[in-house]
Amino acid sequence: LGEEQNEKKDISKVMVASNRDRAYTLVHSTSLPYDSSASAFQMERKVHTKINRKEIIQAKLRKSCSCTTQRLKNTVLDFFPVLRWLPKYSYKEYIWGDIMSGLVIGIILVPQAIAYSLLAGLKPIYSLYTSFFANIIYFLMGTSRHVSVGIFSLISLMVGQVVDRELLLAGFDLNDDAPPAFSDSSPWKRNDSNITAFNLTFAGLNAECGKECYAIGIATALTFLAGVYQILMGIFRLGFVSVYLSESMLDGFATGASLTILTAQVKYLIGIKIPRSQGLGMLVMTWFNIFRNIAQANLCDVITSTICIVVLVAAKEVGDRYKHKLKFPLPTELVIIVVATLVSHYGKLNEVYGTSVSGAIPTGFIPPQVPSFNLMFRVAVDAVPLAIVSFAFTVSLSEMFAKKYAYTIRANQEMFAIAFCNIIPSFFHSFATSAALAKTLVKTSTGCETQVSSVVSAMVVLLVLLFLAPLFYSLQKCVLACIIIVSLRGALRKFKDVPQRYYLNKVDTVVWCVTMLSSALISTEVGLLVGVAVSMLSIIGRTQRPHTSLLSQIPSTVFYENDQEYENLSPVPKVKIFRFEAPLYYANKDFFVKSLYKMTGLDPTLEAARRKKQDKREKEHLQKENQATNVNGFSQADTTLHLVPKQLDFQTIIIDCSSFSFLDIPGVNTLKEILKDYGALNITILLACCTPSVIDSLKRGGYFEKDDRNMHEMLFHSIHSAVSLVCEDCLPNGGVLL
Repeated sequence: LGEEQNEKKDISKVMVASNRDRAYTLVHSTSLPYDSSASAFQMERKVHTKINRKEIIQAKLRKSCSCTTQRLKNTVLDFFPVLRWLPKYSYKEYIWGDIMSGLVIGIILVPQAIAYSLLAGLKPIYSLYTSFFANIIYFLMGTSRHVSVGIFSLISLMVGQVVDRELLLAGFDLNDDAPPAFSDSSPWKRNDSNITAFNLTFAGLNAECGKECYAIGIATALTFLAGVYQILMGIFRLGFVSVYLSESMLDGFATGASLTILTAQVKYLIGIKIPRSQGLGMLVMTWFNIFRNIAQANLCDVITSTICIVVLVAAKEVGDRYKHKLKFPLPTELVIIVVATLVSHYGKLNEVYGTSVSGAIPTGFIPPQVPSFNLMFRVAVDAVPLAIVSFAFTVSLSEMFAKKYAYTIRANQEMFAIAFCNIIPSFFHSFATSAALAKTLVKTSTGCETQVSSVVSAMVVLLVLLFLAPLFYSLQKCVLACIIIVSLRGALRKFKDVPQRYYLNKVDTVVWCVTMLSSALISTEVGLLVGVAVSMLSIIGRTQRPHTSLLSQIPSTVFYENDQEYENLSPVPKVKIFRFEAPLYYANKDFFVKSLYKMTGLDPTLEAARRKKQDKREKEHLQKENQATNVNGFSQADTTLHLVPKQLDFQTIIIDCSSFSFLDIPGVNTLKEILKDYGALNITILLACCTPSVIDSLKRGGYFEKDDRNMHEMLFHSIHSAVSLVCEDCLPNGGVLL
């Protein structure tokens, strides 16, 4: 668009494009002084050459199937990003920060891994395996420099719910402590199709394992399948699925799951044995059983839990208040575990007071084993939400910290990285992993620069696996439950943000509440599905019933705004300017029509019917007059009775199409019907601010006449250009709006 000056006047010029197929009416207005030779400019659509999709697909296939040395090298480097950045690693600049953050995270990982084993329904040794392998694999394949991948409470809970369900179906008693993993006799004597026996070799012994082995078999099969799903999502570029997991939905999901985690740990806090509830109403039933059996609480566990929670919360509050002064966070969890283990061991709390302890944690590694394919069929559906949640949390955290520290990640490679963090460890008796926000924040606050810190953390875990694991035998389970519950502070604090969230956006608050309640009261998997469904329905609802308004002119400008929201606007005589703030498609076309009728105060169908009845009455009246004239001898000129038609206060409707991101066939047909119905009443319909894609949809849908001959008369680049054309004869200053 260009502009020329001519005295201090506003000018509006209409120029009809000579090539109607490639241009439409443009009106340019300016308040700057200009010359007498004012002119308007034609903006033409570019002619795009037709794309031969077959040739493009063939070229891509040839490129993807070609095998050159350079392509093979790039493929390997892309699949293992560590090969790109590790040779450029600046030891002087990065090494101390990575070592410090790695040590801190390793110290945090050990107690968390042991604690989260309660959530997963597995022995602590398997959580340590998971933490070790996940850190090593993500170091090799991840593209984020800062995220910490490993044990995550939400993922552990999802695994634990599946493990508990399958153990119940297999006939195991979840309330009894699992028998020793390696014994000479099998505790499993049932002959049931739901039960699968495994043979594991450990410390030179061959033993048929029971409840514990079946539990880890379920967990590894579930983890393997989740990894396979993530690889398939990466191959087919389905990472966009995480886009549908909105922030409100994820926050509600995490908060609801946190309530479930909290509920599941209360029995360990007070040392009671209650049946584990599953499915609908699990949270309510668990609390009911807790209060019903509260008299059986173990006093030693209650005292220990109270002391641990007070110390942990106090340390967390101090750490949060003075985090800018502390070079690294206080290792409170490790101190609590060491002290509690020593007190439990030397005080013989298990023998004297009957407190529940972690039990034997073997050292070393169990020989790898292929996950059971028979069990995969049982957990195939459960692996889908696990795969999506694991990937979504990892990618969202990776993107968040990449933006913060000004580098880029590859979402598809993150998919592969987290997939292999599940697949490979599943052969080594590990379960599903994900990135965790709390540990990632600790990494960044302690100087982490690269994923070398993950290797350091893995070495700390390895030290525990090889030498220190048996020392945790006397550790009380209530201490682990305290660590888990205190770690949920961040998610549970989301309840305080509900009023502010409601003030910012009521729809997002509804999504949060529904997701939170369904995750807590039904199950995490159902909560995830409900959250996604409600999020998508909220989007559909917003487009189905969007905001509509009539616009008036901002005085002395070429801009128009909602006259219900702003004062001192100038209505345009004989013109209604209608804005519909959503794309026009099949789901909201009826609402569009009803809103237009309501805003303009005129239903063309009813008005046409009214006029038809009026014409009929006039004809009948004329016939009666003629008959009366023949009888009485009066002429028709003497008649003074006439039916006065209803006068409309507008002659033109301008539709602001700036919010139309697209038009489907029903949307185009709706505009055509409106054009026809209002045209029958001699009311002109003009479209303004259409995007090129909307214009193409209108042309393909036959909105204009043949060969688009009248497109320049119906389509305008701006609202003001349409108003200026319509009001040229009815406004002062030569038809220029001021």
